[in-house]
Amino acid sequence: MRKRIIKTAALILSLVMLLSMASCSNGRITDYAVAHETEFGAVIIDISIDDFCKKGFAFGDSVDLSFSNGREVTDIPFYNGYYVRPGDLLLVGYPGYETIRFSCNAGDDTWVMEDLKEGDKVSIKVNKKAKYIDVQNALNIRYSDERADYPSDEAFANYREIRVGNILSSTFYRSASPVDNRHKRAHTVDSLMAKDGIRYVINLAETEDKLKSYMDADDFDSPWFKSLYSEGDYHLAMMNMNYSSKEFAEKLADSVREITAHDGPFLIHCQEGKDRTGFVCLILEALAGATYDEIKDDYMKTYENYYKITTESDKAKYDMIVDQYLGGMIDAISGQKGADPYSVDLREGAVNYLKNAGMDSNEIKDLAWKLTIIEE
Repeated sequence: MRKRIIKTAALILSLVMLLSMASCSNGRITDYAVAHETEFGAVIIDISIDDFCKKGFAFGDSVDLSFSNGREVTDIPFYNGYYVRPGDLLLVGYPGYETIRFSCNAGDDTWVMEDLKEGDKVSIKVNKKAKYIDVQNALNIRYSDERADYPSDEAFANYREIRVGNILSSTFYRSASPVDNRHKRAHTVDSLMAKDGIRYVINLAETEDKLKSYMDADDFDSPWFKSLYSEGDYHLAMMNMNYSSKEFAEKLADSVREITAHDGPFLIHCQEGKDRTGFVCLILEALAGATYDEIKDDYMKTYENYYKITTESDKAKYDMIVDQYLGGMIDAISGQKGADPYSVDLREGAVNYLKNAGMDSNEIKDLAWKLTIIEE
């Protein structure tokens, strides 16, 4: 009798455990708090990436979101990166984020879009397992923060001179951040800045308060930037990722006006020197008469530096990145969705973008002169 009771208890315990595991892995969470992420305009959901995945979600799934204010979003991908075209929605668990986020890639603020307010909650469920797994697998790329994993300081720092079109030599450079050291690159960037005699920095990522917090940190070791900072030879833009927005365009215009007002060499950077920096450089390169292939090669150098992705190493992944990210940028300056980049007048697109951002013809000519010594 005692053995039978023990066996029965063991069976009941096993059943309870199985039911518990099933309830934790059915791809559903209910009534989780949300908060507004204001830098890029996203919805922070109060659950860590690991805990969310333990609830039965996986990168590449299609998910549905239901907010307590009655708003619903259906069939969006859950990725560990921003693997959608600009303006598309996704749920993202980006490496380094403490929680998952509901975002519009390089688009509008999803908090505002869904009319959310403090105290609102969200429930999420799987719409279809692995619906977007092919994109997740193709674009699931990460980089190392260890210098030993890179062939040069320049590759590690994503640092390079911009030499396309008619751009002057030894004048314009781009890189990762020389002040934000979360990826251990700031000192390396600073050393390269010193080598090239950078005289003015355009920082697309920081506010003054955030910049000072980096400079006050124990690991801050960027003496060249500190000397520029002490002379006021820097500009802070604090841009989001929505390069189709009026706010982004106006901040870009303010930033490039600094080029005409100061002497170079200039360094342009954000955090990684990839997206915001990539778009600003695209505008300058197009204005300087660069071809699409030149712009593409410069943009994709970042992916070679960080991820070792080239046409030789992985052409399918290379082409997908070009289509997903650079393609959206070309659309933004051409005003055409899905535009053929070889048919677009890129210089005209850059001029129109700057005009729509508030720059007049004389300002644009002055910028072109400073870039290339060639006027329109």
